[in-house]
Amino acid sequence: MRNLFLLVLICIGMISCKTDQAEKAMAFSIDYEKFTLDNGLEVVLHEDHSDPIVAVATMMHVGSNREKPGKTGFAHFFEHMSFNDSENVPVGANRKMIPEWGGSRNGGTWSDGTVYYEVVPKDAFEKILWIDSDRFGYMINTVTEAALEREKQVVKNEKRQRVDNAPYGYTDEIIRKNLYPEEHPYNWTVIGSLPDLQAATIDDVKEFYNQYYGAKNGTLVIAGDIDVEETKKLVERWFGEINSGPDVEPLKPRPVALNASKSLYFEDNFAKLPELRMVIPTVEEYHPDTYALQILGQLLSGSKKSPLYQVVVEEKKLAPNIGTYQRGSELAGEFVFRVRANAAVDLDDVTAAISEGLSRFEDKGVDENDMKRIKAELETGLYQGVSTILNKAFQLASDNEFNGDPGYISKTAELTNAVTAEDVMRVYEQYVKGKAYVMTSVVPKGQLDLAVEDAEQATVWIEEVKKDVANEEVSQGEEAEYEKTASKYDRGEPEFGELPRFKMPDIWTGELANGMKLYGIQNNEVPLVQFDITIPGGHLLDPKDKSGVAGLLSDLMMEGTANKTPAELEEAIGLLGANLSMYSANEDFHITGSCLTKNFEETMALVREIILEPRWDAKEFDRLKQALETGLKGREANPNAIASLAFNKLVYGNGHIFGIPGSGTLDSTKDINMDDLKAYYANLSPTNANFHIAGAIDKAGVEKALTVLSDWSTNPVELPEYELPQGTNGNTLYFIDVPDAKQSVLIIGKLALNAKDENANNLDYANEIIGGGSSGRLFQTLRIEKGYTYGAYSGVGNSLEVAPFNVRSSVRANATLKSLQIIEDMLETYGEGFSESDVELTKNKLLKANTRAFESLGAKLNILRNISKYDYPLNYMEQDQEELINMSLDDYKAMISKYLNEDDMVYVVVGDKATQLEEVKQLGKKVIELDIYGNTLN
Repeated sequence: MRNLFLLVLICIGMISCKTDQAEKAMAFSIDYEKFTLDNGLEVVLHEDHSDPIVAVATMMHVGSNREKPGKTGFAHFFEHMSFNDSENVPVGANRKMIPEWGGSRNGGTWSDGTVYYEVVPKDAFEKILWIDSDRFGYMINTVTEAALEREKQVVKNEKRQRVDNAPYGYTDEIIRKNLYPEEHPYNWTVIGSLPDLQAATIDDVKEFYNQYYGAKNGTLVIAGDIDVEETKKLVERWFGEINSGPDVEPLKPRPVALNASKSLYFEDNFAKLPELRMVIPTVEEYHPDTYALQILGQLLSGSKKSPLYQVVVEEKKLAPNIGTYQRGSELAGEFVFRVRANAAVDLDDVTAAISEGLSRFEDKGVDENDMKRIKAELETGLYQGVSTILNKAFQLASDNEFNGDPGYISKTAELTNAVTAEDVMRVYEQYVKGKAYVMTSVVPKGQLDLAVEDAEQATVWIEEVKKDVANEEVSQGEEAEYEKTASKYDRGEPEFGELPRFKMPDIWTGELANGMKLYGIQNNEVPLVQFDITIPGGHLLDPKDKSGVAGLLSDLMMEGTANKTPAELEEAIGLLGANLSMYSANEDFHITGSCLTKNFEETMALVREIILEPRWDAKEFDRLKQALETGLKGREANPNAIASLAFNKLVYGNGHIFGIPGSGTLDSTKDINMDDLKAYYANLSPTNANFHIAGAIDKAGVEKALTVLSDWSTNPVELPEYELPQGTNGNTLYFIDVPDAKQSVLIIGKLALNAKDENANNLDYANEIIGGGSSGRLFQTLRIEKGYTYGAYSGVGNSLEVAPFNVRSSVRANATLKSLQIIEDMLETYGEGFSESDVELTKNKLLKANTRAFESLGAKLNILRNISKYDYPLNYMEQDQEELINMSLDDYKAMISKYLNEDDMVYVVVGDKATQLEEVKQLGKKVIELDIYGNTLN
């Protein structure tokens, strides 16, 4: 279970560390206070005054492993139901009010547990205790038949979006049913069976609540800007009367063993590439061998020196990558091999390559330098997890609820550092070598010849979405009638505390002799820095007929230097515990990284070598180009990507570079050669570049480390300008067929303005009421009221070029027309219905949201990027706040009238033509069919 949080080894609390020079092992201590209420609820508090925000996480020891066959998916469904209503909180308040207070909220369910969490400005701290405690202890009486049926549709839409309409979406179900016996709690998926869900009754909901939602079965964690003693009193008041509930017997580990391997195949309607997975049963989380198995996964495939990477990727050229990893849960664990192969690759060749790679590992054993690299990377990962209070709350809660020790991460660090090469080889021999497995061959429809030979067909239940299904038309319904639960406290909504206002962090600036400008924010909370070099250009400098050059160059430059092979460069970065990467965006080329402060100078020396001494490795170029082709082919399976590419092509037109994706297309990338990359490389100049850094280092330390870049002196180039299309494709609906799609992807929008436009902020503010998160009207109507979708939002892009405004959602296929009609009406009437109360709500929501929006180092880095790219003043966010405060109702209406005219908007629908094309024609717009590449069909 802890893999949900420990994939990045999150470390919690106020951390002090000691380094043993001989072992280089970090010892962590954690600052928290734990106590238990009389009703059995365990509470963990962590005090952190870095930002005026508070995170609250309630973790329940109930996941899908507590369900029974015939009632699967119930833990996840109950999580959804819990957000709807409770005795002392207004209907829908959880999803609507928390964002309006400037907070964020969500929940999550996995095999072993459920978590509910929020981050709010500190003035809303007691309000969030009110909402959380009421959901926890006072919601069950408010459940109605209408609410039950509506939430069923939301969960079904979630499954359609994440499973049914997604390539490889059924693989988890296939593996679980074949790895675990029918009676094992991991035999079914977390989201469960839709027939089981549809059959759920109110009595089922109440039975589940009464069994598992007692105070004794949960952990409450509060982390952030709190006073511990005062918080104890508030917790007692709001949570102390919650029913203890029955004792929930802990589940004992139930690892499984296979008598023989199983090989299965599945033809995937959405997949464009063959994918192989091999899953071997191992040990549960917290088992002593977990840590060696995690390192084994890294050693097998996590670097260019890894045997599986060398054989599968470099030598056999079967796939762009391979992953191996240990995945531990409360009852059992799995060791996973995963390969999404290149197009048309026979998966028999992949299995043979894996066997060859494992034989190589057995012959060569463990390289001690690889062990050092992995442990250095894990050390950095520990610190990176400290950067947000929400992650702190997650880890404290999970280690307390599932291991009885909120500070167990210190033991995790100790046990990970103690793993030896002998331990790794022992767990390989014990759990992996020669062991039986479940293997899946998921292949594109009609390409069964790519599946592993003699594989048996896997069976999954696939929903048929029908037109006009009565039980899928739902509504809010009447509120429940009940007698309120008695309390000795007033359980009404508490008042806000003192309003926190966002204050810009201190920003320092500088400039190197080569013209590169420097921007920094010093933050000493953890001994870590995060940095970014932004060079103007990106996709803009791509040759139009060879879009994808910049992206391919960014990949190639990380594949070694003139003096280091790709494997040697990767190892040098890893031994520093650093992360370095490059990428190209529409308007910029980026070199980014993070490392421990103590390693910053050495990391920057590597950055200099990467920038100024490229390797131009022909072998790596060929591999990366093949990987790009594989990725572009895989993109054809993603309905959301298909919709986005078509929308951009329509609004920017064929003559604009942004009408082509930055990663390119199969056509634009096929003729790219090394000379194209070298020509683009000449554009990487420091003269107009900006260096941004946030973390535990001062200006002098940065400038000292950056002296290594003094000999970077390429001349800048002029950026091209593209004309925007004069006319619009407004009032036209473009339909793209994805046969048998269970959902329709909708994008509606038009070009609006650029980030330097004087109206940019005002339009962003004007969007908030209609499409800003779960409190927006789109979400509230399409999901909460109608149950048509899992989410619906709108927003405006941020760029130097004119960016589009768009509305986005993925809706149930048989609700496509109704959803379009709702969106059309909302856009047409938005300005007319905008009121003074909407003005005040927007101000309150956005002002408070700023207090939590820039907590992490990455968020601070983004402040610096905005300043350098858009010439914003150093205190621009404070100025933006004043602009928001002074914005009038007429200002909002003017923005809506000027930029959100529905008649000018393009409608893109990606869905099942057989059932939806005739339906959408009833919207009354001109309808044009496109192929998946955005080209008009004859």
